Amino acid sequence: MRYLLTSFCFIWLFSACNSYPKKQHFKISDTSVKRITNPFFSDTVQDYVYKAHIDVYDNSFGGLLIIKKLNEQHHRIAFTTEMGNKIFDFSFDNNDFKVNYILEDIDNVFLINILKQDFSVLIKEHIPVNTTYKTDRNMVLETEINNKNHYYYMTGDTLNKVVRANNGKEKVLFLFSEISDSIAKHVQIIHHNIKLKINLKSISK
Repeated sequence: MRYLLTSFCFIWLFSACNSYPKKQHFKISDTSVKRITNPFFSDTVQDYVYKAHIDVYDNSFGGLLIIKKLNEQHHRIAFTTEMGNKIFDFSFDNNDFKVNYILEDIDNVFLINILKQDFSVLIKEHIPVNTTYKTDRNMVLETEINNKNHYYYMTGDTLNKVVRANNGKEKVLFLFSEISDSIAKHVQIIHHNIKLKINLKSISK
């Protein structure tokens, strides 16, 4: 019985420690890519305006999310109601992050840190690649952002999905669709370990 329990524990630990690429049956690609170039939110001339819906725990917020690239390393992200009342306003300047404003109801260090991580992925343009994998449909590029493993799914030259994974499990899913002229008209951020979902529909011209 002791041997049986030990065997089960070993199998469970082995399964839990399997990496995300192994669980997804990725194959190492013959083609090595050194850097990811994310085209979304990269134009300083363009104002990226989205009709946004954010569900966080028992709260639900609707309004407009505006992403503006001010210079090469500086983005401003603001979420307002359709009447213009601010919900949050963040600045990302190189490696510096600043909360310019956040509504008292969601002024929580944990939530702010999660939003910081999520939006960092959206606006980060040039990311070194650690490993290049392939599937039947996609090239998958493994990289590290904020000390967390991220997997960029490319169909041809088009980025359509990013997965943040930990301990072999998908934690956060970023989906990009209706892509035209380097703009993702529809963006979704879905968390699997906490109650947080962000849905963005572009209203930019």
